[in-house]
Amino acid sequence: MKFKDYYQTLGVERTATDKEIKQAYRKLAHQYHPDVSKDPKGEEKFKDIAEAYATLKDPEKRDAYDRLGKHSINEDFTPPPDWRRNFHTEDADLEGVDLSDLFAAFGRTRRGGRAREDYPMAGQDYEIASPVTLEQISRGEHIEVRAEMPELDRKGQPHRVTRTFHITIPKTAADGQRLRLGGKGGAGANGGKPGDLYVALALQTHRLFKLNGRDLFIDLPLAPWEAVLGTSVTVPTLGGAVELKIKPGTTSGQKLRLSNLGLASTDGSTGALYAVVDIVVPKLVTAREQELLEQLAKVSSFKPREHF
Repeated sequence: MKFKDYYQTLGVERTATDKEIKQAYRKLAHQYHPDVSKDPKGEEKFKDIAEAYATLKDPEKRDAYDRLGKHSINEDFTPPPDWRRNFHTEDADLEGVDLSDLFAAFGRTRRGGRAREDYPMAGQDYEIASPVTLEQISRGEHIEVRAEMPELDRKGQPHRVTRTFHITIPKTAADGQRLRLGGKGGAGANGGKPGDLYVALALQTHRLFKLNGRDLFIDLPLAPWEAVLGTSVTVPTLGGAVELKIKPGTTSGQKLRLSNLGLASTDGSTGALYAVVDIVVPKLVTAREQELLEQLAKVSSFKPREHF
């Protein structure tokens, strides 16, 4: 039998608390989920992570695993004799048996090896990642998510099926937030309740807006004469375009605040949209523009480097 170091798979110490194990699993599951990971081995790593967590989150399975002691990864080893007794393998050869199979069997037995075929068992919890946009959050949209869920066919053989769920994104949602779909996880056994499905929201990068807390920021390019003379410009927001008045003498880097145009907060308030001024100059000018700029340079008393 090949040994698997479940603690190393999750990147935690053997003394890790249940909370630390759960946090490590959530982080890695989100990183290597096939829907979001670009790693060519992401799906394989995701399965290893799920297998490790399924063992370490269960106190009985973790205790049994810890009693195996420390071994090198993929090291050939033979479990202690009580494993054969507890899992009814007195006459069976353990060669080729996967370590995860033994722990799956552990979940189906009582202490001392008695069968618990009639014992209610809760279904497995699952987690998937779903990309979301700022627009979907701001509008509290309904979205459709799909998940490949393991199920047993009529012959009791495991297979994966694609299931579709419809969820409503809270207007207060944040990147990484997990939405719980109660009872939508794995089916329970022997009358046990089904597990839950968790949808982890993965906020997508926006081409215009940057999010900081519940405030939004957008770069606002202005021509030099617009900043000097003042003007009115159209600014996009998540709810549609608005007109923004630019006061004369506006400077580059200045943040112009538009109240209540950010994202909603859990306390009932709404963030703001900040238009960050960026004064840009034309790379090419016409002959007439060149002439006017030269005239301005001659008559202007403005000295930008006077403090030197």
